[in-house]
Amino acid sequence: MTELRQWIEGRAPGTKLPATRTLVRDHGIGPGTVQSALRTLTAEGLVETRPGVGTFIAAGPTGRRLHPADYSWQAGALGAATSVGATTAASGGSEDGPLRPTPEDAVSLHNGYPDRRLLPEKIVRQALARAARSDAAVAAAPRAGVPELRQWFAHELGQHTPAGTTPAAAADVTVLPGTQSGLAAIFRAVAAPGAPVVIESPTYWGAILAAGESGVQLVPAVGSDDGPDPVELDRTFARTGARAFYAQPRYANPTGITWSPTRRGEIIEVLERHGAFLIEDDWAHDFGMTDHPEQAPMAAQDDAGRVIYLRSLTKSVSPALRVGTVIARGPVGERIRANVAASAMYVSPLLQAAALDVVSQPAWRTHRASLRGQLRSRRDLLADAVHTRLPDAVLSGLPGGGLNLWVRLPDTTDLRCLVVDCERAGVMIASGDGLFPAEPTGKFIRLNFAGPDPGRFEPAVRTIAEVLSRCR
Repeated sequence: MTELRQWIEGRAPGTKLPATRTLVRDHGIGPGTVQSALRTLTAEGLVETRPGVGTFIAAGPTGRRLHPADYSWQAGALGAATSVGATTAASGGSEDGPLRPTPEDAVSLHNGYPDRRLLPEKIVRQALARAARSDAAVAAAPRAGVPELRQWFAHELGQHTPAGTTPAAAADVTVLPGTQSGLAAIFRAVAAPGAPVVIESPTYWGAILAAGESGVQLVPAVGSDDGPDPVELDRTFARTGARAFYAQPRYANPTGITWSPTRRGEIIEVLERHGAFLIEDDWAHDFGMTDHPEQAPMAAQDDAGRVIYLRSLTKSVSPALRVGTVIARGPVGERIRANVAASAMYVSPLLQAAALDVVSQPAWRTHRASLRGQLRSRRDLLADAVHTRLPDAVLSGLPGGGLNLWVRLPDTTDLRCLVVDCERAGVMIASGDGLFPAEPTGKFIRLNFAGPDPGRFEPAVRTIAEVLSRCR
């Protein structure tokens, strides 16, 4: 710490610090010690971290923190925090959540996004350049989205529609600025504040957050490797009077579960008996490793307006292109569209034009085909490391798609200790606690096999095993 302070004092603000591995080598200390020192220096205002870029000497006349501003008056003005976004950012952005930034040189197994090498970067850049030269750069967009993109989303879903079922139309499509905002709009459309909404447990943390912001009350539904238990689901609807069920029938986040064809039919029967909607989040549409017809979106087989379908391009095309869709038929579609417009007005036509350009290219289809093998290799590499290095852990099967492995650890595990100490050792993992809508049913971690540096998966899991032995 002393040597690092002296190094900082002798250099100008804005100077980049050496990488963690360089500091470890030059000073003969462990990566955890380096990370601890950097956190201390950051708290003192001597350095600042820029995610994805590095650590720099803080700006200011001497690189030291300026006189702190006093914001204490805001406590009285704001009162008690009532927004779930203010109080439970722990679901994603807390010190053990999946959105926390990755320190330089750390192995990222916690983030929910794929490595940029798994993205169609070249065609995205080309599409953005073309969109910037088009009228989309200086135009507004229709409330429901650019007609051509709405038609593309409807056509994509319609390709899976069986004979005898009316396919979705462009009029049923609303383009979203990412599906996260769509979740809140859907919850407000199908349930009044305080009303129950059934949700898989565990589930996507963003759905828990959106439900809290919408004021609905989540009711957990558990199941097996085939999907939710239809008998228990039927009892839950009868007991609560709920009118909606949020679920991920394909490659669920975080478990990786895909509902069996039989289970799909049983769930629809339960929903029909109770006059309820299925909110189908097809978040991993582009991340399947197989192509089985029975794994098509459930919305493709629905023409009664019972399934509300969410589909995103953000993860598979680019995090910079926050474009998704909700496809809903009948009055519920109009309610959702009105809710989306009230919060977002419309989605940037520039982003819509670029997204449509990308998915219309033959190179997009080529990219998706090659992605399957890359995801499968990364999944197997990380799963083998878990089996070898974590013999006391239980892996919840090998998912046929998605980005994550769901790992159960011994019940004696101190998850907070594990997550924090792993980060100090240069390995980022996500605690499973924030992915349950009620109390966790065990000690779980979610590991992203689509993150960068797959060659470091095995030593990263070895580090997890070493830290786990101390956090029991």
